[in-house]
Amino acid sequence: MSKVFCALAVSVDGYITGRDSGPDHGLGDAPMLFDWYFDGDTPSQVFDGFHLSAPSALMFDALAGRVGAVIAGHKTYDDSGHFGGGSPHAKAPLVVLSHGPVAEISEQQTLANTIEDAIEAARKLADGKDVGLMGGGVVTAALTAGLVDELVLHQVPVLLGGGRPFFQELPEHVRLNLVEAVPAPGVTHLHYSVVR
Repeated sequence: MSKVFCALAVSVDGYITGRDSGPDHGLGDAPMLFDWYFDGDTPSQVFDGFHLSAPSALMFDALAGRVGAVIAGHKTYDDSGHFGGGSPHAKAPLVVLSHGPVAEISEQQTLANTIEDAIEAARKLADGKDVGLMGGGVVTAALTAGLVDELVLHQVPVLLGGGRPFFQELPEHVRLNLVEAVPAPGVTHLHYSVVR
């Protein structure tokens, strides 16, 4: 069965956006969370236009190549301009998780009301590949439901001091095992498996 995982850029103090993120503001005052996508000389084999350091390219492409479908939350969907009617991943369809109506859902996008329904829909769309989670609310809901297999923190060496936190409150502790730690220029890739 396909795995469910999340790989997000995060500050050392745990934020995935800066202050004032939102529609037409993107990441707010934290665009540096993604500088490592473009600071290297190794082109990504999965995403056109990304030029990463060699260690980041290996990690990034291995993860991006696993993704068969992506789940994003309503807020991430809105803040990202509805992904232009497509998906944040050029080769993977998008499932939007929302508890209410969502503007501008396209024919290439699927809407789900619960994390369980979203993961079920994404697994069908993924055609045997893995499901990627995008956004702190989605990751927290999936962790709460016991549906996450792996977490990858692309930890950027910055303290943002505010913004949108990666994780919301969890009902209980979630234990992780470190699978791999890859230091790279401008980022450290921390790959964890979730202990069940």
